[in-house]
Amino acid sequence: MLFRSTGLGKTELVAEIDHIERRGDYLVLHVNTLEPVRWKIRGAISYNDLMTLLKAALKASVIAFLLSPFRAFRQANHPGDF
Repeated sequence: MLFRSTGLGKTELVAEIDHIERRGDYLVLHVNTLEPVRWKIRGAISYNDLMTLLKAALKASVIAFLLSPFRAFRQANHPGDF
């Protein structure tokens, strides 16, 4: 997983999802960055946020991406400037 932030300039963070836990009315997504620094990042996702994410995931382009199983067996190409 890759992250960018306007606060970090051109710095790109490489990360992995650690786990998700429920905290009251939120799901907390725990992410560990691996490069260039080691941080623990948490994001709290509300019900409305999750519904927005699910709607976006049901788009044809995302479903086509998920139905391309060969992606799991190769290194992902960098997405460029995102």
